[in-house]
Amino acid sequence: MKRDEMRVGVCIIEGSNSEDETAAAFRSLGTNAEVVHLKQLLHQDVPQDEERTLDDYDVFVIGGGFSGGDYIRAGAIFANRIRSSLFDDLKGFVKSGKPVLGVCNGFQVLVELGMLPDLDSQGLSERPEAVLHLNDSDRYECRPTRLKHVNRGTSKITAHIPLGEVRIVPSAHGEGRLLLHPSDPDKTVKTLADNDQIVFTYTDENGNDEVPYPYNPNGAPGGIAGITNRDGNVLGMMPHPERSFWRWQHPDWTRTGGLKKNGPEPGDGHAIFEGVVRYAEKAL
Repeated sequence: MKRDEMRVGVCIIEGSNSEDETAAAFRSLGTNAEVVHLKQLLHQDVPQDEERTLDDYDVFVIGGGFSGGDYIRAGAIFANRIRSSLFDDLKGFVKSGKPVLGVCNGFQVLVELGMLPDLDSQGLSERPEAVLHLNDSDRYECRPTRLKHVNRGTSKITAHIPLGEVRIVPSAHGEGRLLLHPSDPDKTVKTLADNDQIVFTYTDENGNDEVPYPYNPNGAPGGIAGITNRDGNVLGMMPHPERSFWRWQHPDWTRTGGLKKNGPEPGDGHAIFEGVVRYAEKAL
């Protein structure tokens, strides 16, 4: 599939944010991206010419925010609204091999939906298999974080990123501690590591593993920052790549001579979006 033919849907509900930056990132890569409200996909209270279906898109994205006010649990309301009417359609979308990206609140939604980690490769599990729990600090954490790419090949979206490469991507969340087995955090790490489903881990300036707070902003076991499904076409991550898509978005841009550069340079988050598009180019 050519990039100028690729259709990207960035799905939102009340309380979502970052959708404009996310859509802009995909557009800058030559795709046709639009922000779509869930009501448009459910055909609820929208004009007929604004109705959409999942078949209208080649890539499905859920970005950041506080959807539904984060009531019940982060992402729970958004996920249950999808589950009530779009479960089978979305399951088919995933099983067809089309890419799905969930960022921060979007990652929380994918976990609540059972799309991640999807340990049995069902597309969507009937019940959530994991939870993104409250940060260990019991508060909202917002800062640049260093991410190490640790996936050995399962993740098709990040296949172009070298193993061990570190990128700086901002984190901003209050519920980001991934747990599959709340009573045994080490089992969470082992389960995902054995399946090669861990994509990114938090690290420090020396690239160390198992780093403490504040390098690991939420206390996730194993420093897990992002995971993929067993088939490798769904990526969920807590940090926000759209907030470091361009180099000028990085906090050290001026200190590192950014003002002297001609034209915008890709930032550390650029590779995430590029990976989604590259995968769709080859797979669809």
